[in-house]
Amino acid sequence: MGKSTVFNMLTGLNQHVGNWPGKTIEQKTGVVNYKGYKIDLVDLPGTYSLTANSLEERIARNYLLKNRPDAVIIILNAATLEHSLYLLTELINLPIPIVVGLNMMDVAKQQGFQIEENVLSAALGDTPVIPIVASHNQGLNKLLDAAIEVSQHPNQTLSQKYRITPSDYPHQEIQKQITSKIQGKLPAIYPTDWIALKLLEGDSEITSMVKESAPETWKSIEMLLIDHEDTFLDIAGSRYAWIERLVRAAMTNPRKGTISLTDRLDKIATHPFAGLLLLIGISGAVFWLTYTLANPIVYWLGNSIISPLALWSKSALGNAPFWLQGLISDGIINGAGMVLTFLPILFFFFAAMGFLEDIGYLTRAAYVMDRFMHWMGLHGRSFMPLFLGFGCNVPSIMGTRIIEDRRARILTIMLSPLVPCTGRIAVITFLAPAFFGKSALIAVWGLVSLNLVILASLGILTNKFIYKGKRTAFIMEIPLYHVPNPRTIGLFIWNNLVEFTKRAGTIILLVAIVMWWLSNYPGGNIENSILAQFGHQLAPLGHCLGWQDWRITIALLTSFLAKENTISTLSVLYKIEESGNLAANIASSLTMPSRLGFLAIQMLFIPCVATVAAIRKEAGTKWMVINILLLLFISFSAGAIIYWGLTLLGVK
Repeated sequence: MGKSTVFNMLTGLNQHVGNWPGKTIEQKTGVVNYKGYKIDLVDLPGTYSLTANSLEERIARNYLLKNRPDAVIIILNAATLEHSLYLLTELINLPIPIVVGLNMMDVAKQQGFQIEENVLSAALGDTPVIPIVASHNQGLNKLLDAAIEVSQHPNQTLSQKYRITPSDYPHQEIQKQITSKIQGKLPAIYPTDWIALKLLEGDSEITSMVKESAPETWKSIEMLLIDHEDTFLDIAGSRYAWIERLVRAAMTNPRKGTISLTDRLDKIATHPFAGLLLLIGISGAVFWLTYTLANPIVYWLGNSIISPLALWSKSALGNAPFWLQGLISDGIINGAGMVLTFLPILFFFFAAMGFLEDIGYLTRAAYVMDRFMHWMGLHGRSFMPLFLGFGCNVPSIMGTRIIEDRRARILTIMLSPLVPCTGRIAVITFLAPAFFGKSALIAVWGLVSLNLVILASLGILTNKFIYKGKRTAFIMEIPLYHVPNPRTIGLFIWNNLVEFTKRAGTIILLVAIVMWWLSNYPGGNIENSILAQFGHQLAPLGHCLGWQDWRITIALLTSFLAKENTISTLSVLYKIEESGNLAANIASSLTMPSRLGFLAIQMLFIPCVATVAAIRKEAGTKWMVINILLLLFISFSAGAIIYWGLTLLGVK
């Protein structure tokens, strides 16, 4: 629809991202200063209806009913207008002023659609309909003007809004009877006619509320609902019939036989075989782009900025106490500072992801993967949360809320940590060139593929032996392709990099400082430190996997707090300003099989603590524990198989 694009264009960087109170669903709020008005904007979760089937839908409608905003701006996709109007048929029955933003008018024009916004406005009871092209900042000022106008004259606006008439569906009289029975018995924030409509639609949340608030009349209401249990079909049918009439009156379709650009591209992008090859090629191109463009910058930052800065700080603090020198040079600059060299890797990765999402390709990827998702008892809807995991596993876990079937949702949650997040990818991208030389890109691609193969295999086995091959149906709307908006992509990159930098400045910095202290206490000698004593206790585990250096095992364990801690911990323990390039020095202590085994474990190891907490919140403590134990077994088993397999084959 372009909802987030409109929000980002209006608020720019003047926005706050958090969670809804008591929820893990993201809440975006922003402020717009326009013509002397300070306008608070809230980007509600995307939804196609106001029926409480998902948490996003409940959040959206509860905010509208309880907070009663001064105006609601609903963004419709002009290029797929008929698919966008169902939510509007529900909103117009609420006592809230509405403004319609008709977005992507340029795309609609390219596809041959012509829309009469005046006809659309008249059919909606003179509700303002503003044509906009959000990606080019066209029409947004008019959208704000209209929102201000309806907020200042709400009574006039509400009196003109469209209402469903008795001719639209045959159960209008039943709705009136239910309305009379609940009149005055429910909280005032809920319109009684809207409550009656939701009861007829079978809304579970509203049904529970009426049972609790009006127990004395519930029995008679329930009898009416039972006698007219097919009413929800008539209500939905009347809405779709109204949408069809509205579109027929306000929109001119392109002439029959016209083949659009989207149709031509989708012959390949959504083809069962060609689409899969395209997806594999695009995924490989993303990693190639990230590796090729980012690594030279990463090494330049490490060798030309971080290492010299660490040496300079030690020299500048020559008269300072030993602990202060080491803390700043080894703990802060070499530890957390080295993690900041990941920024180029993340920049190019998020740029690629933002581009693919903005042009509309990621939905095609979900469509292509739907067939493979079915092998695991899932469907294309599960692919989108899993794909989010390439950015971060936390939103991947939270994104499973769009999956209505609990079985499919739990399985998707359990598989999500196997998707390599940017933290894991950054670690292996940083180490791979020193570990594998010219074969680094192949090694990175292979390690990512290993994760995905294990993910698919685990899903197939779980579905076959635990869920007995059950499958879930899925309906997906595929948007039209459109030209990407640099500002939207830029904001996507910026928000993700800021979030990463905050993490580097908090938890990663804290871990680096703690690692430095543990590696220097007592006496300042790392080999006699508390950390070394603990590391030597774990040495047998490393020996079984091909690495003799206890520091590698410690670095792996600290990745539980944040995946990037692997590099920050190694930077502290190896003291890179004294021993040269970090990755090269680590590589010198490992054989080829142990290098590959170590990175395989790094990729498959238990997720960070934030992801573990998200699993517990979304699936429960039992599934969290199962997930941790399962990933510990998978990661160390894979590492051992790779190490011993290559060693027995004579690889050195």
